[in-house]
Amino acid sequence: MAQEVVVLVHGLYLHGLAMWPLARRLRRAGYEPVVFSYPSVRLSPVANARGLAQRVAALRTARVHFLAHSLGGIVIRQLFHQFPDQPPGRVVTLGAPHQGSAAASRLQRRGLGFALGLSAEQGLLGKLPPWPADRELGSIAGTLNVGLGRLLAVISGPADGTVRVAETRLPGMSDHICLPVSHTGMLFAPSVAAQACAFLATGRFRRD
Repeated sequence: MAQEVVVLVHGLYLHGLAMWPLARRLRRAGYEPVVFSYPSVRLSPVANARGLAQRVAALRTARVHFLAHSLGGIVIRQLFHQFPDQPPGRVVTLGAPHQGSAAASRLQRRGLGFALGLSAEQGLLGKLPPWPADRELGSIAGTLNVGLGRLLAVISGPADGTVRVAETRLPGMSDHICLPVSHTGMLFAPSVAAQACAFLATGRFRRD
């Protein structure tokens, strides 16, 4: 297996197949993509982090990066909290609600929290562990405010249609960038893949 592995982690209600457009672009950039698929509703982010830790341990490679969309970023947060002794590498999150999700909170208040399943537990509703200071994390936020999230809650300020830009920031992150993409559109946008590759290579997003 290639030395520079990138583990891709999908978001809520999705399957690992949703990450294949990004995986193809990563492969063309010289990385070896590994897609981690998990039950986003049936298990909590804490439980899914345990499954992810097992998947990474099985890779037996010296350097492992992570690229995670939405809830996948929360699973990554729990991974590094529970299993901090991970191989060296960088982390990029796409539209991850690091501050908790206002849309998810609105569902909960409306009595529709069952739709979130166990993803709400130490996940979409917040109460997340701090990010380790020794691990570089770059957060990409979308500003194309179209998507199902607008049907669930009034999203104030810049947002990707589901997650607010403010929710994608977290203490300890190395870099943050906003791109004109929607929450789902991030999975298919060449600009997102290019910025993710830039951060994985240098620890900074490209601004030119």
